[in-house]
Amino acid sequence: MKIAVPTRSDKNVDAHFGHCEYFTVFTIDENKNIAQTDIITSPQECGCKSNIAETLHDQGVSLMLAGNIGGGAINVLGSWGIAVVRGCDGNVTDVVNAFLRGEVIDSGITCEHHHHHNN
Repeated sequence: MKIAVPTRSDKNVDAHFGHCEYFTVFTIDENKNIAQTDIITSPQECGCKSNIAETLHDQGVSLMLAGNIGGGAINVLGSWGIAVVRGCDGNVTDVVNAFLRGEVIDSGITCEHHHHHNN
């Protein structure tokens, strides 16, 4: 199993999926331990309009542990077979370990606003 987490440079879950610095991909072994960690660079454009879902799918990712994420991104990820758990916060490794222990529950909250930053 592979789990992707939108990540900031401080190794915490990025609060906005579409604008994260990179994705940390955790490979989970049969004993529910982290066996490997990889980094996938985030695309420059908004996450729901990029090819990131296809890229993550091609890497074997089946689950996204996200902070805030919009319905469009959830739909795109879902179309590639990637389930999403919303409302995650904190250090990405800690969040994945908490999920593996059954301690992470989807918040049920979808980001309502779609922000495009033109910097």
